[in-house]
Amino acid sequence: MFTRPPAALHYATAAAPPEGWIPADSIQPAASSPTPQRCGWKSWAPPSPASTSAAAEAEAAQTEAAAGNGDAGEEASGEGKRKDWYSKAIAYWQSVEASTEGVLGGYGCVNDADVKGSDAFLRPLLAERFGTDKRHLVALDCGSGIGRVTKNFLLKRFNEVDLVEPVSHFLEAARENLTRCMDQGEDSHKAANFYCVPLQEFTPEEGRYDVIWIQWCIGQLPDDDFISFFNRAKVGLKPDGFFVLKENIARNGFVLDKVDNSVTRSDPYFRELFKKCGLYILSVKDQKELPKELFAVKMYALVTSQPKIQNSGKRRRPKNAPRRI
Repeated sequence: MFTRPPAALHYATAAAPPEGWIPADSIQPAASSPTPQRCGWKSWAPPSPASTSAAAEAEAAQTEAAAGNGDAGEEASGEGKRKDWYSKAIAYWQSVEASTEGVLGGYGCVNDADVKGSDAFLRPLLAERFGTDKRHLVALDCGSGIGRVTKNFLLKRFNEVDLVEPVSHFLEAARENLTRCMDQGEDSHKAANFYCVPLQEFTPEEGRYDVIWIQWCIGQLPDDDFISFFNRAKVGLKPDGFFVLKENIARNGFVLDKVDNSVTRSDPYFRELFKKCGLYILSVKDQKELPKELFAVKMYALVTSQPKIQNSGKRRRPKNAPRRI
């Protein structure tokens, strides 16, 4: 879908945030006016103290957001309001420059650490799932933006990469950047297809992809579209294929951004949604080396069937077995 930056999209310039807003990296309400940081102020919907699951917390928070923080909770419900939710998001991203600085919200400096972290996470998973043979690997880059992830990372690991992105000037920039890149590189690694389609409407080609990579974009989808997307996207995976979701992580519940109409979810919230999607966590890892003022970022490798527990190969010593002296 959209290429969201790893932090807030707008910055605080006043001594205190506007009424009803708190720092993006602070999920609990502050006792006094916080000092502005480089991250922006985002509206917050507190979870219900009586909630017993992430899903229950989310539902309570969405209700409170609609009642107390404007109509953000309502915007994502009902067909007309759903369209309005997405049209506002598209309008925001259409105003953003098609550059690394633009798509990363002024934090282009995180690009190298992001690419390094992604590669360190994915490389052993590819070896574990597909072995070291000469398999022709194909990936899908969701919310590809200007092709930053494809150019700097995916094309080095996959023979073909397809890109899906709803913001037309981002996708056109990706096409230009990657065509230039391929002219200078190997023919065996290429950006194959460019789809100008939003994730909530996209259905991948059946059985085409070894990996479907989803980074800094799933927050644009409300929960029901999140679940629908993954259910459709499963069809696009090859046998042993898997998803990678890389996203900002809230400390509790979720943080609502009314500027680009996005939601930053907590780790328990994501895990509850994965269950509803019928997905299992194969591996999870934190992204390192990001500026402290930004949201935490996690990478999840997700599969459609329960992962097998691998035997470590170590034999257990019987409890009463004699020991060597």
